[in-house]
Amino acid sequence: MAVEETKAVVEGALNNVESMKSLAAAIAMGLGAVGPGLGIGILASKAMEAIGRNPEATPKIQTNMILAIAFTEAIAIYALVVALIIKFV
Repeated sequence: MAVEETKAVVEGALNNVESMKSLAAAIAMGLGAVGPGLGIGILASKAMEAIGRNPEATPKIQTNMILAIAFTEAIAIYALVVALIIKFV
């Protein structure tokens, strides 16, 4: 009886650890996506304002906007990598 009880306790603890890993990965990804989402929204908004005020500068503004969006999106990719490390390591 003691072996079966011990086995049940160990299995319960392992399930608890796995569920905590899943929760931590979800929180890491969720919080890691909020910042870049806000950043990209603000970037696009300000770029559209700038293009509206000075349409001749569109190519220069658009190039800089796309570059900044790529750098901002990299932060979300870092959050994804951290979430995957939490989940599977």
